Amino acid sequence: MPRPVSNPPNPWASTHVEWLEPPPAAALEIYEEEAKSILSSNDSPDLDFRWSVNPYRGCFHACAYCVAGDTPILMADGRTRPIRELRVGDDIVGTVVRGRYRRFTTTQVLAHWPTVKEAYRVTLTDGTTLVASGDHRFLTRRGWKHVVDDPRPSAQRPHLTTNDQLLGFGALGTPKPPCDDYRRGYLCGMIRGDGLLRSYHYDGRRRARDRVHQFRLALIDLEALGRTRAYLDHFGVSTHEAAFRVAAGYRPMRAVRTSARPQVDRVRELVAWPASPTAGWERGFLAGVFDAEGSHSRGVLRISNTDDAMIDRTEAALRRLGCDVVVERRDRERPIAAVRVRASARDRQRLLTTIDPAISRKRSIDGLALEGRDPLRVAEVTSLGVDLLMYDITTGTEDFVADGVIAHNCYARPSHQYLGFGAGTDFDRKIVVKTNAAALLRAAFGKPSWRGESITFSGNTDCYQPLEASYGLTRACLEVCAEYRNPVSIITKSMVVRRDVDLLARLARDARAMAWLSIPFARDDLARKIEPFASPPSRRFETLRALADAGVPTGIGIAPVIPGLNDADLPELLERARDAGAAHAFLILLRLPAEVLPVFRERVAEVLAPERVRRVEHALIELRGGSGKLDEAAFHARHRGVGERWRAIEQLFELHRRRLGLGDGPTHDGATTFRRPTRQLDLFA
Repeated sequence: MPRPVSNPPNPWASTHVEWLEPPPAAALEIYEEEAKSILSSNDSPDLDFRWSVNPYRGCFHACAYCVAGDTPILMADGRTRPIRELRVGDDIVGTVVRGRYRRFTTTQVLAHWPTVKEAYRVTLTDGTTLVASGDHRFLTRRGWKHVVDDPRPSAQRPHLTTNDQLLGFGALGTPKPPCDDYRRGYLCGMIRGDGLLRSYHYDGRRRARDRVHQFRLALIDLEALGRTRAYLDHFGVSTHEAAFRVAAGYRPMRAVRTSARPQVDRVRELVAWPASPTAGWERGFLAGVFDAEGSHSRGVLRISNTDDAMIDRTEAALRRLGCDVVVERRDRERPIAAVRVRASARDRQRLLTTIDPAISRKRSIDGLALEGRDPLRVAEVTSLGVDLLMYDITTGTEDFVADGVIAHNCYARPSHQYLGFGAGTDFDRKIVVKTNAAALLRAAFGKPSWRGESITFSGNTDCYQPLEASYGLTRACLEVCAEYRNPVSIITKSMVVRRDVDLLARLARDARAMAWLSIPFARDDLARKIEPFASPPSRRFETLRALADAGVPTGIGIAPVIPGLNDADLPELLERARDAGAAHAFLILLRLPAEVLPVFRERVAEVLAPERVRRVEHALIELRGGSGKLDEAAFHARHRGVGERWRAIEQLFELHRRRLGLGDGPTHDGATTFRRPTRQLDLFA
């Protein structure tokens, strides 16, 4: 496993700092490893190289998110738990966009970790307060926003301001611990609602005992059955549990029961109507009757019963909690009434939190649309002036509900998952350095099986990210390639490649070398939003010129093409590349596998209005065949689209590429320049 570096080098203190962008707001975590191999073999027919070298795992950008450890997280069962107590595998509530609506859904905690960050307090007008780092993001009516602006003068990002409206419920609070009044109320609501409690005679028969006493409660939901039995035991009522026989085709049930007269009399005493119900009794009563006869589906919460006394008590208790209710009566074979709560999603959730019923499925909000009727306006964002221990998680939906509002979580990139990192800022901040990269490459070249095929730097992460200025692993590997005259190709977004112009020129002269600059955006400000810490396009074009002037063949990679965002920039990008000395060009359509999709959505949402974000996604779906997919995993189709719009993009690209005399890639006869250096015999050894 990679070893953490306690005192890592600072690339911004190197002699090559002029090729680096401003340092990040948060420190990188560096891990060093003695890798077992350095050459990666590619079997994909969509890539024009077989071998690649990746001196680094992970890639530097700029994201960090976290909230205070006591922040309550909404669980899938409708309850909350402090984020510090979450564990990998826990089921919590996230959101997913389905059609026109963002809906709540159950998702899992995939990763969980602590960190220390400067703390900020976000206060909402409804009294909700959240403590989070400045880099944390919350969902507003205008998309995802960070808590505060980027602290660097040269950088900007969407951030919370007064009157921004967050989406969610707001603080739900925590249920009060059960008291004896609550327990009595729960037993009353549950047993009167769904239990059997009676004493009767067998008149006219000769029996040793002609009076029978019976208490029985049979339920499908074991959570409510277990709570009822525990509360009865608390008050000294002994029961036994057994399977309850049901008709074929019905779900199995369990029952608790007793036939002892003292026990049945005690139950009857516990469920008697109180003369003056306390607030605790009414909360317990509502929880019990909801578990027994309540429902919560499609945004409607109601409690039904055939007993008018139960309906009256339910209505009165709900009104005393401030609920707006209506009683609906239906005339059937047995008249039945229902108390329906007329409330927003926020008020329904707060009611359920207050009364705390036992049955999880009835508290679930899975599938409900996220409403915007209850504005959660930002009243104030203030720094607490201290660093606090905070926590973050990765979830399957890339978000979670923190203290009643929708919060963004971290995401993982596919290449980082098998390292045991795999979450959010891990890919951006936890960079693994293969310190023995050059030695491994030299050993690979020394094997008789190596035939001198071209090697691409890098096939996965940028080989010229900022740490290269300190570690120099890419340069060390290129020196090995120069020694063995092995052909190389570079793909990078970074100006740090200019440090190695001399070495690349030597490789271009003695072997074959090609440098590709990935430049998908023409405007520096747009690129800064999508690729926060990559070199701006203007500096990448300067880098193309420096490499070309040194005799290194260069090209531009317009990757990715994002329909509706940068496809109109193709002519300008190609023309600027030609003017900077580029001789070749290629383009690749945006890919959005599951691990990358949240990155795309969050970055584009920071640049465009929500309606335009939707148009971009719809255009991408169109280019993927109109099947609703945003990605295509099949070979030969992953990097290009289909349909008229994609043909128009390709034709625009090809028209200007040919007009400017740019090739689609270097060609060669297949011969290799590779040779193993001979060692001079030391006659004086």
